Amino acid sequence: MDVIGELVGAAEGLVAAGEVPGVVVGVTDGERQWVRSVGVDRPGGEVLPGDAVFRVSSMTKPLMGALTLRLVDDGVLALDDPVGRWLPELAGQRVVRRLDGPVEDTVAAESVPTVEDLLVMRLGFGFAFEVDQCPVADAAVQAGLGMGPPLPSAVSHEPDEWVRRFAELPLMEQPGRHWRYEFAYAVLGVVLSRASGVDLPALLADRVLNPLGMSDTGFVVPEHARERLIPCFTNGSAVFDGVADSDWLGAPAFPHAGGGLVSTAADYLTFAGSLLSGDSSAMTVDRLTPEQRLGASAQIFLDGEGWGYGVQVRRSGPGIPARYGWGGGLGTLWYNYPDHGIGAVLMTQHLPPSPATIATLTDTLDAALAT
Repeated sequence: MDVIGELVGAAEGLVAAGEVPGVVVGVTDGERQWVRSVGVDRPGGEVLPGDAVFRVSSMTKPLMGALTLRLVDDGVLALDDPVGRWLPELAGQRVVRRLDGPVEDTVAAESVPTVEDLLVMRLGFGFAFEVDQCPVADAAVQAGLGMGPPLPSAVSHEPDEWVRRFAELPLMEQPGRHWRYEFAYAVLGVVLSRASGVDLPALLADRVLNPLGMSDTGFVVPEHARERLIPCFTNGSAVFDGVADSDWLGAPAFPHAGGGLVSTAADYLTFAGSLLSGDSSAMTVDRLTPEQRLGASAQIFLDGEGWGYGVQVRRSGPGIPARYGWGGGLGTLWYNYPDHGIGAVLMTQHLPPSPATIATLTDTLDAALAT
């Protein structure tokens, strides 16, 4: 089974169709890696290197899931800890009566969100695409809490000020009830930092990145890797984030646990391989109820599949291999197929990634592994 060959062929078709200027694909079996590049780093640019640095946006979340579990194992915090234990500013947050209702019309919260609720995105706050108007989401935007495209400069507040501003808002819905993308991970990052007493970038490096040898991954493009950063595009050839002036060249005021990292295909495959070769069951069990999987946000982002601790989870079925993983809104995607012992990544840089880009990885792998 030549999975990397199948992926390269699909990537070549993606580039030939003009979907993206270039693609890096990679496969791991938990011990070895195969990484290949196709195309160029930008329209009319140079050959895309296999070790190019990408903004992996929401592929930050799985790493945060792993980090949280390591801190839980060490007794730093517990999954059932109330969020208010670490962020007392949020104690007593109320809930808007209606998602599309005024911010001032609130009811008391019937429960308190926990650390696990943050991992599973049951905080009760996030994107509200199912309504035409959401005043509390608008208020979050006005407060500078970062509800838009994943740019570090979109949030200028440091973590303590960010939490203070969030504490002034009510939640969108009762905590613990529904899966709602993706604001919970911004809160999670502050919780992990406060619980450990270490700022999030250093904490992630110390507990996950450095032990795995992921030297090209971080909240800032490493100095040694800056020549390998490629631009990110939007609306065709418009530049969303460049190279010389990239948002990822300086330390962010608010290290976003939901989408702040850069990485390479090889680095991310190293992380994927560590899950294949270790015990990843805590992360990769579907934590959603059937009702939560049918919720509006879950239908948009999960297409009826489940969610673990930072990863989308799909159970196996007839002709459907089990998998877990997640993608990033700037054109990156990763899935592990545990029953087959392989993981794969696809890396591009375009906001948003086209359906064809996503299908290049998912359809190719599903077809190759279905038998």
